Amino acid sequence: MADNILVTTGASLEGYSITEYLGFISSQAILGSNFISGIAANVADVARKDTAKLEQCREDAEKQLIKVAQNRGADAVIGMSMTYAPFEAGSFGIIVSGTAVKITKHISISDNVHKELYVTNYYTRLVPRPVKVVLDGDSRSINMKLVCYNYNNEDIQAIRADVEFTNLYDERLVIKNVDFVFTKNINQSVIESDYIISKIAPNDLQLLKDAKVTINKYATPRGIFACNDVPINVSLSAKRLKSLKEKRGIDAVEKYRTDGMIWTCNCGHVNEAGSEECIVCGRKQKDIMTKAAFNYEEMIDKMKEKEYVVEIKDVLMQYIKEIDSGVRLELLEIMESGLQYEKTRGNMKDTVIEKVEKVFEDASVDD
Repeated sequence: MADNILVTTGASLEGYSITEYLGFISSQAILGSNFISGIAANVADVARKDTAKLEQCREDAEKQLIKVAQNRGADAVIGMSMTYAPFEAGSFGIIVSGTAVKITKHISISDNVHKELYVTNYYTRLVPRPVKVVLDGDSRSINMKLVCYNYNNEDIQAIRADVEFTNLYDERLVIKNVDFVFTKNINQSVIESDYIISKIAPNDLQLLKDAKVTINKYATPRGIFACNDVPINVSLSAKRLKSLKEKRGIDAVEKYRTDGMIWTCNCGHVNEAGSEECIVCGRKQKDIMTKAAFNYEEMIDKMKEKEYVVEIKDVLMQYIKEIDSGVRLELLEIMESGLQYEKTRGNMKDTVIEKVEKVFEDASVDD
């Protein structure tokens, strides 16, 4: 490669595909008229006279060809050929030609690719809960299976569902009426379907960031059950959701919270205050209650109304006495760091608020 232009004498480039042909191009470089004695001089005469000058002439011709290719907007030159020729007045030159093309590099897919995506929507009643989509395959095809939390330990035989994937560009791919069959997970709380061939292209696999599953119906030995509910989207970020699942179980989708009248379980179901355990998953309220009773969401909302870190710190100081002593110092350090960075890097409001939220969110899943 020279100046980001690939050059080859062949008709193609290994590892690349030609996407556009931009046309024939050529260039030339000429040696001085005194270089050759006599009109009958040939290449052998030139080579004997001064090999170094001949080589320089060739390099100049190639550089000119590359400039022409760049001006055409090319990525490469294929079919390059070189011709030595005598010119008028005893001068001698080299003509270089080829075809300017645009190319794209082949994406290499290993023979073993694997990706797991937590499902970011859920149902709040006793149906099989999709919790993870697992994708495995190679450069030819990608297989998919569904992992579900089975609250009733039922013999789930099959689930028909729509699966929606979102990639890093926030583009969606919805696969309708996918039939997942379960043959190896009788009477277990966590069940996995058999693999099926998916419609995911191998090149797109690593771009996927999110999966949602909407159940249409499911089959058990007792019969076929429709699921007409609209699932709820998880409110946590991917990082927070992963942390919550690691600490509260694979079916966990929401932080515990209460206003004294109701309480939200880690499974997402909203229970009445008098219920000691969740009616969906059976978690006991006393076992999942956060130690910190401080309502940090109210403080965060007030912080978001401010413009600069110095104002955000003022809000923190209004609540500081209510905050658990174990995190006060960490919050004050975040504020001081934000104030310093704001002097040189500009507005740090969003960064500081994100760090404050993380402190409380991490505390809410740590008993």
